[in-house]
Amino acid sequence: MYDESVVERWSENVVWQFFSGMEYYEPRLPCDATQIGRFRRVLGEAGVEQLLKSTIEAAVAMKAVKKTEFERVIVDTTVQEKAVAFPTDSRLLEVAREKIARLAKRAGLKLRQSYEREGRELRRKAGGYAHAKQTRRLGRTVRRQRTILGALLRDVQRKMAHLDEKTRAALQVWIERAQRIHAQRKLDKNKLYALHAPEVECISKGKSRQRYEFGVKASLVITHHQGLAVGARSFPGNPFDGHTLAAQLEQTSTLLQDIGVAPKIAVVDLGYRGVDADVAPVQLIHRGKIKRLTQLQRRWLRRRQAIEPAIGHAKHDHGLQRCWLKGSEGDALHTVLCAAGYNLRWLLRAIARLGIAAVFLRLQFLAALFAGERTAGAKSPVSVAPTCSKP
Repeated sequence: MYDESVVERWSENVVWQFFSGMEYYEPRLPCDATQIGRFRRVLGEAGVEQLLKSTIEAAVAMKAVKKTEFERVIVDTTVQEKAVAFPTDSRLLEVAREKIARLAKRAGLKLRQSYEREGRELRRKAGGYAHAKQTRRLGRTVRRQRTILGALLRDVQRKMAHLDEKTRAALQVWIERAQRIHAQRKLDKNKLYALHAPEVECISKGKSRQRYEFGVKASLVITHHQGLAVGARSFPGNPFDGHTLAAQLEQTSTLLQDIGVAPKIAVVDLGYRGVDADVAPVQLIHRGKIKRLTQLQRRWLRRRQAIEPAIGHAKHDHGLQRCWLKGSEGDALHTVLCAAGYNLRWLLRAIARLGIAAVFLRLQFLAALFAGERTAGAKSPVSVAPTCSKP
């Protein structure tokens, strides 16, 4: 759905076609939507990081940002939610039952009973009981859903022995996920929150309006003065914020190595305290050290909140709010691509701000960006890219 909307918008948007190098408007799809996904997988995380690096180098070449500004950065984490529905027990049990019954029928298994009609009725009852806060009736309904899922799983496992090895292996993957859903309880750890996306994690960020978010933890780094994104990556496994800082600063240093500068000061919140030794020689500044900070460092600390609107724009304007790509690899690619999109808009604002030299600077920016894409394509194992890779 995500890639389909991109190619459709390209066929309707004159600005996108001009940015792609088209001389005349053409009301057609640039390519099949599946080519974008294949090209993205060929690039990999290193390839999309090269795109982010190109935007940073373009900002330096345009003299929109000074090299010394990269020495002081702001780091924070957020949650990149996955495209999954809210994981209630009743819904997960019914989705697992429906999936196993459909796959068993496709494999040619004759089930004793699929429980299709009863499953739909139980799902409807569970929704009504939950809305009316009738917890006892809801509990009985969920127990019955768990019972019929267990019966269906046992029936499929008994009859799948005569299937060929390839079909049995494909079916076994979904049976194992359904067994996890059947066995998990409210207070268990490492629960499965989506049948089609086992990498989804439950992350609590302390928000009053939304206690839990389901996805992966993502980190963003911006320059302290002007807010250019100089690092972005995902961290599966829901690690503590402080444990992500060393890896995040390492990525930022890699992106800035051709510029000849590296971060020396990181302004962070209290979630990163206690990791000074892990990130040395980078100096950490947070309000837990307020009594030991100089007046200049306190001024730097007051600007830490500048990363909050940057995260907000990355989420609502550049797609970081919800990830539609598959698996942990999709989470990693999506995080970096959203940061690259954030930088593209930052560069366009910088061009408008610089005024009379806008045309010349825009040409410099495009030349640097396309040179970075050629470098990324040369490093990839596939040399032929689809015509729609630029939008």
